[in-house]
Amino acid sequence: MSEATSVIPAAVRRNHWMNQVLIHAGMKPDATAFKYLGEVTTWADTARHMDTLAAALQRRGVSFGDRVLLLTLNHPQVVETVFAVNRLGAIAVPVNVRLSPAEIAYIVDDADADVIVVDQPLAPLVAAVGQFTDRLQRVVVVGEAGEGQEGLADLLAEAPGDFEAPDVPEDTTCLIMYTSGTTGKPKGAMLDHVNMAAQALTCLRVNEIVTEDDVAFLTAPMFHIAGLGSIAPNFIVGIPTVMHPLGAFDPVALIDAWERERATIVFNVPQQWQAICAVPGIRERDLPLRVISWGAAPASDSLLRTMSETFPDALNVAVFGQTELSPITCALRGEDALRKLGSVGRPIPTIETRIVDAELQDVAPGTVGEIVYRGPNLMKGYWRKPAETAAAFEGGWFHSGDLVRQDEDGFVWVVDRLKDMIISGGENVYCAEVENALYSHPKIVEVAVYGRADERWGEVPVAAVVLREGESLELAELKDWLGDRLARYKQPADVLFLDELPRNAAGKLNKISLRRNDHPVAVVS
Repeated sequence: MSEATSVIPAAVRRNHWMNQVLIHAGMKPDATAFKYLGEVTTWADTARHMDTLAAALQRRGVSFGDRVLLLTLNHPQVVETVFAVNRLGAIAVPVNVRLSPAEIAYIVDDADADVIVVDQPLAPLVAAVGQFTDRLQRVVVVGEAGEGQEGLADLLAEAPGDFEAPDVPEDTTCLIMYTSGTTGKPKGAMLDHVNMAAQALTCLRVNEIVTEDDVAFLTAPMFHIAGLGSIAPNFIVGIPTVMHPLGAFDPVALIDAWERERATIVFNVPQQWQAICAVPGIRERDLPLRVISWGAAPASDSLLRTMSETFPDALNVAVFGQTELSPITCALRGEDALRKLGSVGRPIPTIETRIVDAELQDVAPGTVGEIVYRGPNLMKGYWRKPAETAAAFEGGWFHSGDLVRQDEDGFVWVVDRLKDMIISGGENVYCAEVENALYSHPKIVEVAVYGRADERWGEVPVAAVVLREGESLELAELKDWLGDRLARYKQPADVLFLDELPRNAAGKLNKISLRRNDHPVAVVS
């Protein structure tokens, strides 16, 4: 045998989730890959769907480097579509279903995408997007397709033919995840297969996944990196992922599903954990939970104690991070949560961190500085935004925008954010984006948006507004006007009407004053 014919092709040696699926399809074809509403999808099913859909998309012109948008909820076909797109070396672009048509249209144009895969209930949203852009040329519907659309089922029914997947190197961008921008426009974080493999290793470690006995349960939406990032390790070790339908949160239905599916690894935000722990009889349930994880917002000491008492045998893990880091950067174990109350944990070992001042010099333990990162978890950059990428990577480190302090034991506390950002119900809300939308209102002269603590959502946006002389405005009227311009979670929960915005001696807006509410205001709720 010649040397040329004895060499294993590079394509089969690649460490990405497409090959991980193919490995499990070959080694344990009938084992469960996904389960959704009681229906099982095996690894063999997943591999077949991946290649059949990839071939169909290729016949429709999708090729290496192209972008395919996904406006979808949570179900196995979302993941299979991501796999199929990536199988071609193309890039999947999940879109937040809570965005307005105008916001989605911006992503369509910025990503320069002409193909979108959409769940049938969300198809009217795509039609509304058409009022703002004509970029979309092909709409593939999960469910019944309408006029001018194609059904995903029809693509999956086509024969793969002589489909041959290209070699996809690990440094190929696989996802563009859009994050709201500090300047008012979202930025697309480019994540490659190296990033997702690093994220998978992080999850394997923090969740102590060492066997194939676990059952992972997904509630986080897959249009956030928390969704796809949290299930990345499942494709390496080949454990089943049970997907919970997105919708209004029902703690009893969730607990029922955990018990029925024998879930061992679960993640919820603190607000959800509060509701879960309050369900009558929760401690008597037959729940084999091994890992209970939380993040996206702080948890109180009383909630942490309640979680520990409710699930005494489970590993309690808090995770912290951001989209640009795939996303986990720090993790906090349950045994440390109370003695290090308020900390986001220690930096994970697969990433390099520093706490620095404005000159990128390390600060002493206990001193506040910005946490900066580098390592295999770090994104490639922002899609088609070289200036923003260069600013974020100044000095050879990624600048997170988080002001933190770190103690002698290595635990990190977030003190403030350099970026003017609110975290409301686990969603990032950038004040500049909301301000830009409000400034376009004909009655508004000046506006400043800031966060206010909220018992239910953690934080909510509040707008301080200066109106044009002689004008009046009600909150309900403003929300109605914002309807197609801004996602509901970004819209102000309160409006404060002021004669002028507070400013410091240099004339700069003083949001600290607004947050402290130390000036006369009229509040409209």
